[in-house]
Amino acid sequence: MDQGLRNYLVVTAGYWAFTITDGAIRMLVVLYFHLLGYSPFEVAMLFLFYEFFGIITNLVGGWLGARIGLNLTMHIGMAMQIVALTALTVPDSWLSVSYVMLAQALSGIAKDLNKMSAKASVKTMLGNNSGSALFKWVALLTGSKNALKGGGFFLGAVLLEWIGFRAALATLAGLLFIVLLITMILLPSGIGKMKSRPKFSQVFSNISAINWLSAARFFLFASRDIWFVVALPVFLYDTLHWSFTEVGAFLALWIIGYGFVQAGTPKLLQLSRKSHHNKSPGGRSARLWAFILALFPVSIALALQQGWPADAVIIIGLILFGLVFAINSALHSYLILAYSDDDKVAMNVGFYYMANAAGRLTGTILSGWLYQTQGLEGCLYWSTGFILMATLLSFTLPEPETIKNG
Repeated sequence: MDQGLRNYLVVTAGYWAFTITDGAIRMLVVLYFHLLGYSPFEVAMLFLFYEFFGIITNLVGGWLGARIGLNLTMHIGMAMQIVALTALTVPDSWLSVSYVMLAQALSGIAKDLNKMSAKASVKTMLGNNSGSALFKWVALLTGSKNALKGGGFFLGAVLLEWIGFRAALATLAGLLFIVLLITMILLPSGIGKMKSRPKFSQVFSNISAINWLSAARFFLFASRDIWFVVALPVFLYDTLHWSFTEVGAFLALWIIGYGFVQAGTPKLLQLSRKSHHNKSPGGRSARLWAFILALFPVSIALALQQGWPADAVIIIGLILFGLVFAINSALHSYLILAYSDDDKVAMNVGFYYMANAAGRLTGTILSGWLYQTQGLEGCLYWSTGFILMATLLSFTLPEPETIKNG
């Protein structure tokens, strides 16, 4: 087997294992602390440091990965996630808001180190493949990750119902430790390491397309998390009276489907662009699909306000939203690599995911506050506004073949 492909498969497997724990811990925290009597806004605040430190981690992590190697930053991320999982197994009397926020901070740092390392590794390991091949491989990595994150959502909800909060966390920590040992043995050192030691100032990209794409990414992911992180699971549990397992299963299936669509996005776009089948997607595709996405949250909100059956509206609306959101996300994940050259890919991806984390932080906080003050419909209207901002920013994005990396 080709060494680059072998390393890609090892990185992907490690990323998969980490992602399952990341989805599970999020569902465990949302449901368990809601059960303890936390308000939606208080639950959202538990993720404040998770998202805030993700911003810092992506900014510093790309620079660090370029200096010490992406394999090492990935392993540091796995080790920190094990510590974060273990830290939450303490008795309820220890689980103050500040304590949980600190544990979530570790998890947020771990998640973004792992994600940045895995995605930046794709370009370095695949060498000088064409744009279409790069699009296929990064879409496969991203899509499979999200499918497994959905599995993590379901696993977290089921474990909470079957064995309880602490036993679930201990089980996840043990499994991730085994994966950490295996990937440390199999991966070579120095993946993605720059030949010269980069200065921290080089983290900030001098390619305008990367800066504009990062801004669009901020609004895209904020638009999803505004209603998905806290508002939706609490609405399903409190208003529609679904059980923990039902909530976890539904959100898991949504994310799994979302992941499959991401993985299949290169083929979907190729079918829709038959006359340009040899041309990779670019700015035109990004703004078109962002505009289409904006139609769905506003339609769901209007349907709920008209008194249509909430179960059907949420299920159908979320499926359609997920389908188009997945295409948008896959396009962005491809474009950040297409706009970057091999030597600076770790830092560019880190900067881009810093914007992603900032969007998630904004969306998470707004999800709890807006749901508490304006209900699910208010969250959906704000989501629409954020998507329209992403659409406007996408008008600045060029086609990848026009970029001159400096």
